[in-house]
Amino acid sequence: MKQSTRMDASRRAFLQRASALSVAGAAAPWALNMAAMGEAAASTATDYKALVCVFLYGGNDYGNTLVPYDTANYNLYNGLRPTLAYARSALDGTVLQPVTALAGGRQYALAPELSPLLPLFDAGHMGVILNVGTLVQPTTKAQYLAKTVPLPPKLFSHNDQQSVWQSSSPEGATSGWGGRLGDLFQAGNGNATFTCINVSGNAVYLSGRTAVQYQVSPSGSVPLKALGTPLFGSAAASAALRTLITQPRTHLLESEYTRVTQRSIDANALMSSQLVPATAIATPFPTPNSLADQLKLVARMIASADGLSAKRQVFFVSLGGFDTHDGLLTDHPVLLNTVSGALSAFYAATVELGVANQVTTFTASDFGRTLSGNNDGSDHGWGSMHFVMGGAVNGQRFYGTPPVVANNGPDDVGQGRLLPTTSVDQLAATLGRWMGVSDTNLLTVLPNLANFDASTRNLGFV
Repeated sequence: MKQSTRMDASRRAFLQRASALSVAGAAAPWALNMAAMGEAAASTATDYKALVCVFLYGGNDYGNTLVPYDTANYNLYNGLRPTLAYARSALDGTVLQPVTALAGGRQYALAPELSPLLPLFDAGHMGVILNVGTLVQPTTKAQYLAKTVPLPPKLFSHNDQQSVWQSSSPEGATSGWGGRLGDLFQAGNGNATFTCINVSGNAVYLSGRTAVQYQVSPSGSVPLKALGTPLFGSAAASAALRTLITQPRTHLLESEYTRVTQRSIDANALMSSQLVPATAIATPFPTPNSLADQLKLVARMIASADGLSAKRQVFFVSLGGFDTHDGLLTDHPVLLNTVSGALSAFYAATVELGVANQVTTFTASDFGRTLSGNNDGSDHGWGSMHFVMGGAVNGQRFYGTPPVVANNGPDDVGQGRLLPTTSVDQLAATLGRWMGVSDTNLLTVLPNLANFDASTRNLGFV
Protein backbone atom coordinates (compact mmCIF):
# COMPACT_ATOMS: atom_id res chain seq x y z
CA MET A 1 0.00 0.00 0.00
CA LYS A 2 1.37 3.43 -0.93
CA GLN A 3 2.12 5.92 1.85
CA SER A 4 -0.59 8.32 0.62
CA THR A 5 -3.16 5.51 0.63
CA ARG A 6 -2.27 4.59 4.21
CA MET A 7 -2.60 8.25 5.24
CA ASP A 8 -5.99 8.54 3.53
CA ALA A 9 -7.22 5.38 5.30
CA SER A 10 -5.97 6.67 8.64
CA ARG A 11 -7.63 10.04 8.04
CA ARG A 12 -10.95 8.40 7.20
CA ALA A 13 -10.75 6.22 10.32
CA PHE A 14 -9.97 9.27 12.45
CA LEU A 15 -12.92 11.22 11.07
CA GLN A 16 -15.26 8.27 11.55
CA ARG A 17 -14.19 7.90 15.19
CA ALA A 18 -14.44 11.64 15.78
CA SER A 19 -18.00 11.59 14.44
CA ALA A 20 -18.85 8.68 16.73
CA LEU A 21 -17.39 10.52 19.70
CA SER A 22 -19.33 13.67 18.90
CA VAL A 23 -22.58 11.69 18.76
CA ALA A 24 -21.71 9.98 22.03
CA GLY A 25 -20.94 13.37 23.54
CA ALA A 26 -24.34 14.73 22.54
CA ALA A 27 -26.04 11.69 24.03
CA ALA A 28 -23.82 11.54 27.10
CA PRO A 29 -26.37 12.74 29.70
CA TRP A 30 -28.89 10.11 28.58
CA ALA A 31 -26.20 7.43 28.41
CA LEU A 32 -24.84 8.29 31.83
CA ASN A 33 -28.31 8.24 33.34
CA MET A 34 -28.95 4.79 31.87
CA ALA A 35 -25.56 3.61 33.11
CA ALA A 36 -26.29 4.96 36.58
CA MET A 37 -29.47 2.86 36.72
CA GLY A 38 -27.46 -0.29 36.06
CA GLU A 39 -24.71 0.74 38.45
CA ALA A 40 -26.87 1.42 41.49
CA ALA A 41 -25.57 -1.68 43.28
CA ALA A 42 -21.96 -0.71 42.68
CA SER A 43 -22.52 2.89 43.77
CA THR A 44 -23.82 1.74 47.13
CA ALA A 45 -21.38 -1.16 47.58
CA THR A 46 -19.43 -1.15 50.81
CA ASP A 47 -16.95 -3.82 49.78
CA TYR A 48 -13.91 -3.64 47.50
CA LYS A 49 -12.92 -5.90 44.61
CA ALA A 50 -10.10 -5.78 42.10
CA LEU A 51 -9.38 -7.75 38.95
CA VAL A 52 -5.75 -8.02 37.80
CA CYS A 53 -4.85 -9.15 34.26
CA VAL A 54 -1.27 -10.38 33.79
CA PHE A 55 -0.68 -10.43 30.04
CA LEU A 56 2.22 -12.46 28.66
CA TYR A 57 3.02 -10.82 25.32
CA GLY A 58 4.31 -12.99 22.48
CA GLY A 59 2.26 -16.16 22.98
CA ASN A 60 3.22 -18.29 25.96
CA ASP A 61 4.38 -21.84 25.25
CA TYR A 62 1.69 -23.92 27.00
CA GLY A 63 3.54 -27.23 26.54
CA ASN A 64 6.45 -26.20 28.76
CA THR A 65 4.27 -24.32 31.25
CA LEU A 66 1.80 -27.02 32.27
CA VAL A 67 3.43 -30.31 31.36
CA PRO A 68 1.73 -33.73 30.98
CA TYR A 69 3.11 -35.92 33.77
CA ASP A 70 1.29 -39.26 33.71
CA THR A 71 3.44 -41.77 31.86
CA ALA A 72 1.30 -42.17 28.75
CA ASN A 73 0.80 -38.47 28.07
CA TYR A 74 4.32 -37.51 29.08
CA ASN A 75 5.64 -39.95 26.47
CA LEU A 76 3.39 -38.40 23.84
CA TYR A 77 4.53 -34.90 24.85
CA ASN A 78 8.18 -35.94 24.75
CA GLY A 79 7.69 -37.56 21.37
CA LEU A 80 6.21 -34.38 19.88
CA ARG A 81 9.02 -32.14 21.13
CA PRO A 82 12.04 -34.34 21.83
CA THR A 83 14.50 -31.43 21.75
CA LEU A 84 12.36 -29.18 23.96
CA ALA A 85 10.69 -31.44 26.55
CA TYR A 86 11.51 -31.34 30.25
CA ALA A 87 12.92 -34.57 31.64
CA ARG A 88 10.13 -36.30 33.54
CA SER A 89 12.32 -36.51 36.65
CA ALA A 90 12.64 -32.69 36.61
CA LEU A 91 8.87 -32.48 37.12
CA ASP A 92 8.64 -34.74 40.17
CA GLY A 93 8.62 -31.81 42.60
CA THR A 94 5.88 -29.79 40.88
CA VAL A 95 3.19 -32.41 40.18
CA LEU A 96 -0.26 -30.93 40.78
CA GLN A 97 -2.54 -32.86 43.13
CA PRO A 98 -6.06 -31.53 42.50
CA VAL A 99 -8.99 -31.97 44.87
CA THR A 100 -10.71 -33.95 42.12
CA ALA A 101 -8.43 -36.12 40.00
CA LEU A 102 -8.69 -35.85 36.23
CA ALA A 103 -10.32 -38.71 34.37
CA GLY A 104 -8.21 -41.48 32.94
CA GLY A 105 -5.32 -40.95 35.31
CA ARG A 106 -4.33 -37.69 33.60
CA GLN A 107 -1.75 -35.68 35.55
CA TYR A 108 0.01 -32.38 35.02
CA ALA A 109 3.07 -30.77 36.54
CA LEU A 110 4.10 -27.16 36.61
CA ALA A 111 7.34 -26.28 34.88
CA PRO A 112 10.07 -26.42 37.57
CA GLU A 113 10.50 -22.63 37.34
CA LEU A 114 6.89 -22.23 38.49
CA SER A 115 7.51 -24.03 41.77
CA PRO A 116 6.74 -20.87 43.84
CA LEU A 117 3.13 -21.26 42.64
CA LEU A 118 2.77 -24.84 43.86
CA PRO A 119 1.97 -23.86 47.48
CA LEU A 120 -0.78 -21.56 46.19
CA PHE A 121 -2.34 -24.38 44.20
CA ASP A 122 -2.03 -26.83 47.11
CA ALA A 123 -3.62 -24.31 49.49
CA GLY A 124 -6.59 -23.82 47.16
CA HIS A 125 -5.70 -20.27 46.11
CA MET A 126 -4.88 -21.03 42.45
CA GLY A 127 -6.70 -22.89 39.71
CA VAL A 128 -5.73 -23.91 36.17
CA ILE A 129 -7.86 -23.20 33.10
CA LEU A 130 -7.29 -25.88 30.47
CA ASN A 131 -7.26 -25.22 26.71
CA VAL A 132 -8.70 -21.71 26.80
CA GLY A 133 -8.56 -19.35 23.85
CA THR A 134 -10.40 -17.05 21.50
CA LEU A 135 -13.65 -18.41 20.04
CA VAL A 136 -16.71 -16.87 18.43
CA GLN A 137 -18.86 -19.87 19.37
CA PRO A 138 -18.30 -23.50 20.45
CA THR A 139 -16.36 -25.07 17.59
CA THR A 140 -15.46 -28.65 16.69
CA LYS A 141 -12.50 -29.67 14.61
CA ALA A 142 -14.81 -30.80 11.83
CA GLN A 143 -16.48 -27.38 11.78
CA TYR A 144 -13.10 -25.67 11.80
CA LEU A 145 -11.84 -27.69 8.85
CA ALA A 146 -15.06 -27.26 6.90
CA LYS A 147 -15.20 -23.54 7.76
CA THR A 148 -18.87 -23.86 8.62
CA VAL A 149 -18.76 -21.65 11.72
CA PRO A 150 -17.36 -18.16 12.29
CA LEU A 151 -13.81 -18.17 13.62
CA PRO A 152 -11.81 -15.51 15.47
CA PRO A 153 -10.42 -13.07 12.90
CA LYS A 154 -6.79 -13.39 11.80
CA LEU A 155 -5.88 -16.45 13.82
CA PHE A 156 -2.19 -16.91 14.71
CA SER A 157 -1.41 -13.19 14.23
CA HIS A 158 0.26 -11.61 17.27
CA ASN A 159 -1.32 -8.14 17.15
CA ASP A 160 -4.75 -9.36 16.17
CA GLN A 161 -4.95 -12.20 18.67
CA GLN A 162 -3.71 -9.94 21.45
CA SER A 163 -6.57 -7.63 20.55
CA VAL A 164 -9.14 -10.44 20.23
CA TRP A 165 -8.13 -11.78 23.67
CA GLN A 166 -8.49 -8.32 25.16
CA SER A 167 -11.48 -6.98 23.25
CA SER A 168 -13.19 -9.71 21.13
CA SER A 169 -12.12 -7.82 17.98
CA PRO A 170 -8.92 -7.70 15.87
CA GLU A 171 -6.32 -4.94 15.93
CA GLY A 172 -8.00 -1.54 15.69
CA ALA A 173 -10.63 -2.27 18.34
CA THR A 174 -11.51 0.79 20.42
CA SER A 175 -12.68 -0.93 23.62
CA GLY A 176 -11.76 -4.05 25.57
CA TRP A 177 -13.73 -6.20 27.98
CA GLY A 178 -11.77 -4.94 30.97
CA GLY A 179 -12.66 -1.39 30.04
CA ARG A 180 -16.27 -2.33 29.37
CA LEU A 181 -16.41 -3.80 32.87
CA GLY A 182 -14.99 -0.47 34.01
CA ASP A 183 -17.87 1.33 32.27
CA LEU A 184 -20.23 -0.40 34.69
CA PHE A 185 -18.11 0.30 37.77
CA GLN A 186 -16.92 3.87 37.37
CA ALA A 187 -20.12 5.52 38.60
CA GLY A 188 -19.76 3.54 41.83
CA ASN A 189 -16.26 4.91 42.43
CA GLY A 190 -15.77 8.30 44.03
CA ASN A 191 -13.20 9.10 41.34
CA ALA A 192 -13.84 7.41 38.00
CA THR A 193 -10.23 7.98 36.90
CA PHE A 194 -9.00 5.20 39.18
CA THR A 195 -11.32 2.50 37.80
CA CYS A 196 -9.07 1.13 35.02
CA ILE A 197 -5.35 1.25 35.84
CA ASN A 198 -2.60 0.27 33.39
CA VAL A 199 0.89 -0.14 34.84
CA SER A 200 2.54 -1.23 31.58
CA GLY A 201 1.74 1.42 28.99
CA ASN A 202 -1.41 1.09 26.90
CA ALA A 203 -3.72 -1.83 26.11
CA VAL A 204 -7.11 -2.00 24.45
CA TYR A 205 -8.18 -4.35 27.28
CA LEU A 206 -8.68 -1.37 29.62
CA SER A 207 -10.31 1.02 27.15
CA GLY A 208 -14.03 1.29 27.80
CA ARG A 209 -16.78 2.96 25.88
CA THR A 210 -16.79 5.68 28.53
CA ALA A 211 -14.09 4.49 30.97
CA VAL A 212 -10.57 5.70 30.22
CA GLN A 213 -7.51 3.76 31.32
CA TYR A 214 -5.25 5.65 33.70
CA GLN A 215 -1.62 4.92 32.88
CA VAL A 216 0.95 4.88 35.65
CA SER A 217 4.54 3.73 36.05
CA PRO A 218 5.73 1.10 38.54
CA SER A 219 6.78 3.97 40.81
CA GLY A 220 3.42 5.75 40.67
CA SER A 221 1.69 8.45 38.66
CA VAL A 222 3.63 10.32 36.00
CA PRO A 223 3.63 14.07 36.80
CA LEU A 224 4.06 17.05 34.51
CA LYS A 225 7.44 18.05 35.91
CA ALA A 226 7.22 21.66 34.80
CA LEU A 227 4.19 22.10 37.07
CA GLY A 228 5.65 20.35 40.08
CA THR A 229 8.91 22.28 40.08
CA PRO A 230 9.55 25.88 38.97
CA LEU A 231 9.85 26.06 35.19
CA PHE A 232 13.24 27.56 34.31
CA GLY A 233 13.54 28.33 38.00
CA SER A 234 10.42 30.50 37.94
CA ALA A 235 7.20 29.73 39.81
CA ALA A 236 5.49 32.39 37.66
CA ALA A 237 6.51 30.49 34.53
CA SER A 238 4.99 27.28 35.94
CA ALA A 239 1.76 29.12 36.77
CA ALA A 240 1.63 30.55 33.26
CA LEU A 241 2.14 27.10 31.75
CA ARG A 242 -0.64 25.66 33.93
CA THR A 243 -3.02 28.37 32.73
CA LEU A 244 -2.00 27.84 29.12
CA ILE A 245 -2.62 24.09 29.09
CA THR A 246 -5.82 24.06 31.19
CA GLN A 247 -7.75 27.15 30.12
CA PRO A 248 -11.11 26.55 28.34
CA ARG A 249 -11.04 26.19 24.56
CA THR A 250 -13.78 26.48 21.96
CA HIS A 251 -12.29 24.09 19.39
CA LEU A 252 -13.55 20.52 19.92
CA LEU A 253 -10.14 18.82 19.86
CA GLU A 254 -8.43 21.56 21.87
CA SER A 255 -11.19 21.41 24.47
CA GLU A 256 -10.83 17.65 24.79
CA TYR A 257 -7.05 17.94 25.09
CA THR A 258 -7.47 20.51 27.86
CA ARG A 259 -9.95 18.28 29.67
CA VAL A 260 -7.58 15.29 29.54
CA THR A 261 -4.68 17.44 30.72
CA GLN A 262 -6.64 18.77 33.69
CA ARG A 263 -7.76 15.25 34.58
CA SER A 264 -4.12 14.12 34.52
CA ILE A 265 -3.04 16.97 36.79
CA ASP A 266 -5.85 16.31 39.25
CA ALA A 267 -5.28 12.54 39.26
CA ASN A 268 -1.56 12.97 39.86
CA ALA A 269 -2.21 15.31 42.77
CA LEU A 270 -4.66 12.91 44.40
CA MET A 271 -2.62 9.77 43.79
CA SER A 272 0.59 11.43 45.01
CA SER A 273 -1.12 12.36 48.25
CA GLN A 274 -2.89 9.04 48.81
CA LEU A 275 -0.57 6.32 47.44
CA VAL A 276 0.92 4.36 50.30
CA PRO A 277 4.73 4.26 50.24
CA ALA A 278 6.49 1.14 49.01
CA THR A 279 7.86 0.63 52.52
CA ALA A 280 4.30 0.22 53.83
CA ILE A 281 4.23 -3.28 52.28
CA ALA A 282 6.58 -5.63 54.12
CA THR A 283 6.21 -8.53 51.66
CA PRO A 284 9.45 -8.83 49.69
CA PHE A 285 9.09 -8.63 45.91
CA PRO A 286 11.87 -10.16 43.80
CA THR A 287 14.35 -7.87 42.08
CA PRO A 288 15.25 -7.30 39.37
CA ASN A 289 11.82 -8.29 38.11
CA SER A 290 9.82 -5.89 35.94
CA LEU A 291 6.56 -7.79 36.45
CA ALA A 292 7.04 -7.78 40.22
CA ASP A 293 7.66 -4.02 40.07
CA GLN A 294 4.32 -3.54 38.30
CA LEU A 295 2.44 -5.80 40.70
CA LYS A 296 3.92 -4.06 43.73
CA LEU A 297 2.47 -0.79 42.42
CA VAL A 298 -0.89 -2.56 42.02
CA ALA A 299 -0.64 -3.70 45.64
CA ARG A 300 0.14 -0.14 46.75
CA MET A 301 -2.87 1.19 44.83
CA ILE A 302 -5.13 -1.47 46.32
CA ALA A 303 -3.87 -0.47 49.76
CA SER A 304 -4.77 3.14 48.85
CA ALA A 305 -8.27 2.33 47.56
CA ASP A 306 -10.07 4.14 50.37
CA GLY A 307 -8.08 7.32 49.81
CA LEU A 308 -8.75 7.07 46.06
CA SER A 309 -12.48 6.43 46.69
CA ALA A 310 -12.37 3.18 44.69
CA LYS A 311 -14.74 0.24 45.21
CA ARG A 312 -14.14 -1.63 41.95
CA GLN A 313 -10.88 -1.58 40.01
CA VAL A 314 -9.47 -3.37 36.97
CA PHE A 315 -5.67 -3.51 36.58
CA PHE A 316 -3.40 -4.50 33.70
CA VAL A 317 0.26 -5.52 33.94
CA SER A 318 2.37 -7.33 31.38
CA LEU A 319 5.61 -9.08 30.52
CA GLY A 320 7.02 -9.50 27.01
CA GLY A 321 9.43 -11.93 25.42
CA PHE A 322 7.19 -14.99 24.98
CA ASP A 323 7.55 -15.20 21.18
CA THR A 324 9.87 -18.18 21.48
CA HIS A 325 10.36 -19.38 17.90
CA ASP A 326 13.89 -20.11 19.03
CA GLY A 327 15.79 -20.16 22.30
CA LEU A 328 12.87 -21.78 24.09
CA LEU A 329 15.06 -23.83 26.43
CA THR A 330 17.10 -20.81 27.46
CA ASP A 331 14.57 -17.95 27.38
CA HIS A 332 11.31 -19.53 28.52
CA PRO A 333 12.53 -20.80 31.92
CA VAL A 334 13.78 -17.28 32.73
CA LEU A 335 10.40 -15.82 31.81
CA LEU A 336 8.51 -18.38 33.92
CA ASN A 337 10.79 -17.69 36.86
CA THR A 338 9.94 -13.99 36.52
CA VAL A 339 6.22 -14.76 36.41
CA SER A 340 6.16 -17.16 39.34
CA GLY A 341 8.23 -14.90 41.59
CA ALA A 342 6.03 -11.90 40.83
CA LEU A 343 2.70 -13.72 41.23
CA SER A 344 3.75 -15.43 44.46
CA ALA A 345 4.90 -12.14 46.01
CA PHE A 346 1.75 -10.34 44.88
CA TYR A 347 -0.55 -12.92 46.45
CA ALA A 348 1.46 -12.73 49.68
CA ALA A 349 1.08 -8.93 49.62
CA THR A 350 -2.71 -9.21 49.30
CA VAL A 351 -2.69 -11.51 52.32
CA GLU A 352 -0.59 -9.00 54.24
CA LEU A 353 -3.02 -6.22 53.31
CA GLY A 354 -6.02 -8.33 54.31
CA VAL A 355 -7.56 -8.22 50.83
CA ALA A 356 -6.67 -11.64 49.39
CA ASN A 357 -10.37 -12.57 49.07
CA GLN A 358 -11.08 -9.32 47.25
CA VAL A 359 -8.40 -9.54 44.56
CA THR A 360 -8.46 -12.03 41.69
CA THR A 361 -5.52 -12.30 39.32
CA PHE A 362 -5.40 -14.18 36.01
CA THR A 363 -2.86 -14.74 33.26
CA ALA A 364 -3.50 -14.25 29.54
CA SER A 365 -1.46 -14.28 26.33
CA ASP A 366 -1.79 -13.79 22.56
CA PHE A 367 -2.24 -17.54 22.06
CA GLY A 368 -0.63 -20.83 22.96
CA ARG A 369 2.14 -22.23 20.80
CA THR A 370 2.59 -25.41 18.79
CA LEU A 371 3.27 -28.55 20.80
CA SER A 372 5.40 -29.82 17.92
CA GLY A 373 8.76 -28.11 18.12
CA ASN A 374 10.80 -26.54 15.34
CA ASN A 375 14.04 -27.86 16.88
CA ASP A 376 14.88 -24.74 18.94
CA GLY A 377 11.42 -23.35 19.71
CA SER A 378 7.71 -23.47 18.96
CA ASP A 379 5.48 -21.56 16.61
CA HIS A 380 2.20 -19.64 16.77
CA GLY A 381 -0.73 -21.64 18.09
CA TRP A 382 -4.22 -21.08 19.48
CA GLY A 383 -5.53 -22.57 22.74
CA SER A 384 -3.41 -22.42 25.89
CA MET A 385 -3.34 -23.06 29.66
CA HIS A 386 -3.75 -20.20 32.12
CA PHE A 387 -3.81 -19.58 35.86
CA VAL A 388 -6.30 -17.79 38.08
CA MET A 389 -5.23 -16.81 41.59
CA GLY A 390 -6.75 -15.24 44.69
CA GLY A 391 -8.36 -15.89 48.03
CA ALA A 392 -11.81 -16.14 46.43
CA VAL A 393 -10.64 -18.69 43.84
CA ASN A 394 -11.92 -22.25 44.13
CA GLY A 395 -8.40 -23.50 43.70
CA GLN A 396 -6.55 -26.80 43.63
CA ARG A 397 -8.71 -27.65 40.64
CA PHE A 398 -8.57 -27.84 36.87
CA TYR A 399 -11.27 -26.11 34.84
CA GLY A 400 -12.13 -26.97 31.26
CA THR A 401 -11.25 -30.07 29.27
CA PRO A 402 -7.75 -31.59 29.13
CA PRO A 403 -6.65 -31.60 25.49
CA VAL A 404 -5.71 -34.85 23.81
CA VAL A 405 -1.93 -34.96 23.34
CA ALA A 406 -1.60 -36.20 19.78
CA ASN A 407 -0.33 -34.99 16.45
CA ASN A 408 -3.43 -34.21 14.37
CA GLY A 409 -5.59 -35.40 17.27
CA PRO A 410 -9.18 -34.29 17.93
CA ASP A 411 -8.04 -31.05 19.65
CA ASP A 412 -5.18 -30.32 17.23
CA VAL A 413 -5.67 -28.22 14.11
CA GLY A 414 -2.04 -28.67 13.10
CA GLN A 415 1.37 -29.09 14.79
CA GLY A 416 -0.16 -29.10 18.25
CA ARG A 417 -2.18 -25.93 17.75
CA LEU A 418 -5.01 -26.54 20.19
CA LEU A 419 -8.58 -25.83 19.16
CA PRO A 420 -9.87 -24.18 22.36
CA THR A 421 -12.58 -25.96 24.28
CA THR A 422 -13.04 -23.06 26.72
CA SER A 423 -13.49 -19.52 25.42
CA VAL A 424 -12.05 -16.24 26.64
CA ASP A 425 -15.67 -15.06 26.91
CA GLN A 426 -16.47 -17.80 29.43
CA LEU A 427 -13.36 -16.93 31.43
CA ALA A 428 -14.26 -13.24 31.34
CA ALA A 429 -17.91 -13.85 32.22
CA THR A 430 -16.89 -15.82 35.30
CA LEU A 431 -14.64 -12.98 36.44
CA GLY A 432 -17.30 -10.38 35.62
CA ARG A 433 -19.93 -12.16 37.70
CA TRP A 434 -17.53 -12.27 40.63
CA MET A 435 -17.06 -8.52 40.27
CA GLY A 436 -20.83 -8.07 40.48
CA VAL A 437 -21.89 -7.68 36.84
CA SER A 438 -25.36 -8.95 36.00
CA ASP A 439 -25.92 -11.67 33.42
CA THR A 440 -27.68 -9.12 31.21
CA ASN A 441 -24.78 -6.68 31.30
CA LEU A 442 -22.28 -9.47 30.64
CA LEU A 443 -23.93 -10.04 27.27
CA THR A 444 -23.13 -6.41 26.45
CA VAL A 445 -19.57 -6.54 27.78
CA LEU A 446 -18.84 -9.81 25.94
CA PRO A 447 -20.45 -9.79 22.49
CA ASN A 448 -19.75 -13.48 21.77
CA LEU A 449 -21.07 -14.75 25.09
CA ALA A 450 -24.61 -15.16 23.75
CA ASN A 451 -23.29 -17.87 21.42
CA PHE A 452 -22.53 -20.10 24.43
CA ASP A 453 -25.20 -21.96 26.36
CA ALA A 454 -26.14 -20.10 29.54
CA SER A 455 -25.27 -23.17 31.62
CA THR A 456 -21.64 -23.02 30.44
CA ARG A 457 -20.94 -19.32 30.85
CA ASN A 458 -19.84 -19.52 34.47
CA LEU A 459 -16.81 -21.78 34.80
CA GLY A 460 -17.14 -21.78 38.59
CA PHE A 461 -13.52 -21.08 39.49
CA VAL A 462 -14.39 -18.10 41.66
